[in-house]
Amino acid sequence: MTTSDALPSDRAADLRAMTASIDPAFLEILRMQLEGIADRMQDALVRSAISSIAREGMDCAAAIFLPDGRVIAQARSLPLLLGSMIPAVVGILKAFPIDDMRDGDALLMNDPWSGGTHLPDMVMVRPVMLDGALVALTAATLHHQDIGGSTPGSLPPDATDVFVEGLRLPPVRWRRNGHIDPGLRTVLSANSRTPDNLLGDLEAQWAAISLGERQVQELARAQGAAFAPGCDALILQAERMTRDALAALLDGVFAHADRLDARGNTPGTLPAHAAGSAPGDASSNALGHPLGVTVHVTLTKTGDRLHIDFTGSSAQAAAPINAPPAAVLAAVFFFMRTLAPDAPSNQGCLLAADWLLPDGSIVNPRFPAAVNARTATVKLACNTLLAAWAKADPVHASAPHSGVAVVMAVGGKDAAGRPYFFTEIIAGGAGAGPAGPGASGISTDVGNGKNLPVEMLESQAPLRLETYRRRRGSGGAGRHAGGDGVVRSYLLLEGEATVSYRGERHDAGAPGAQGGAAGAPSRAQVVRRDGSIEPLASKTRFIWRAGDRLTIETAGGGGWGAP
Repeated sequence: MTTSDALPSDRAADLRAMTASIDPAFLEILRMQLEGIADRMQDALVRSAISSIAREGMDCAAAIFLPDGRVIAQARSLPLLLGSMIPAVVGILKAFPIDDMRDGDALLMNDPWSGGTHLPDMVMVRPVMLDGALVALTAATLHHQDIGGSTPGSLPPDATDVFVEGLRLPPVRWRRNGHIDPGLRTVLSANSRTPDNLLGDLEAQWAAISLGERQVQELARAQGAAFAPGCDALILQAERMTRDALAALLDGVFAHADRLDARGNTPGTLPAHAAGSAPGDASSNALGHPLGVTVHVTLTKTGDRLHIDFTGSSAQAAAPINAPPAAVLAAVFFFMRTLAPDAPSNQGCLLAADWLLPDGSIVNPRFPAAVNARTATVKLACNTLLAAWAKADPVHASAPHSGVAVVMAVGGKDAAGRPYFFTEIIAGGAGAGPAGPGASGISTDVGNGKNLPVEMLESQAPLRLETYRRRRGSGGAGRHAGGDGVVRSYLLLEGEATVSYRGERHDAGAPGAQGGAAGAPSRAQVVRRDGSIEPLASKTRFIWRAGDRLTIETAGGGGWGAP
């Protein structure tokens, strides 16, 4: 699959000519107005959300698109979700042409083969109409607490295809003239363990995109005929700034490869049906998680253009670590943003690049691949892009980060039989660089989530968070030390729960750079009530019982420079 968001040369030339005379001051004001609306959409999304993963963990995002699907403004939120909304909006536009859109519509999807990523992330889009014409689209995505599937939280670590991961929605119309489709509401409710949370979070998305719709409409009305060419000019400005940044660097070919953890699941924790081999891979372990899954990238920089080629990455796996193209685009978009960080955060950042995602690979899996743990692969892809690019200027490049944040989905019942659910995101350490040490306990690169507050967790579930601290010394040593990971230790007080644990960097820590040492790897264990200790693999599922203590220690970042 070859992808490029560049416009045809004749159309691009017409746009440049049409926007060349636009006042730069006007453009900067328009940029701030659009980005301000996106940020207010994000604030409304967080403020209205029901689930703690969105309200406290910030696992949600908002953005504004033009009628042809180009993103024009993004909230300052989660890059993992922001970049991946671009293919989702394109998928919605393919299913619902502009002529079929009406004021008050809401379009909804989560299908990885229609532009989505994994099933808990549902994208909702609302058209912005002005005098009967479509002038923009407002969009919001949110990680929903439960969308069905074989485990609470819809993140089964033993999934071998998408059918056990939850309800898959191709683009559908959720609202018409502002009214929810009752049949679709019934289907969604019937497929979630937490239907009230699901419907409440969908309402939060509707509130966010409706706020955006009103404010974009007001802005477009105030700007009149200047609005559309102003948006085109902002995209061309981002493209020009990105191309200028590329042109200032030496041409060359830079490659890098990295691997996901080779371990599978703790023996005895998963059913036998999880066994299987990854198509195209030489071997997999006894519980279905592939050994030696690699993400390989080659960057070819020529003048003001960049070709990004993921050829050499492993074949798709019979495990949930496959990353659909929309998810990989989040890593590509983040990487391109790092080249010209002062450029407007819009589609123009992508116009200086094209990318190749091999069909049937870990970064472009064929249906019906399992995808719920795609975050690990996207984070690895992002780190691989940064590491490859660092070879162009190794002295000024930072050391690798700790890798994927731990994602843990927990569903259980207390002693009285009352159900509870929560999803926890736990950060690690950032890699150090020439300017100073890495930050500790931070969600790096495409991540920007937050750890759930202790008070929130203890109010949601019958547990006590006994330890929450910096994992001192876990960052790699060096002239500048890598950032430390964190330690979180939980005691379950009553009842029992099913835990889906997804981590990374259990096998080896983040490498150092320029003579710096590697960071400490992650580790996790359960100390049972009887005192027995069960180490946890990086991707596993287990039963958590009252009196058991779960301890998670996340990885540190690599050090920079000889100590």
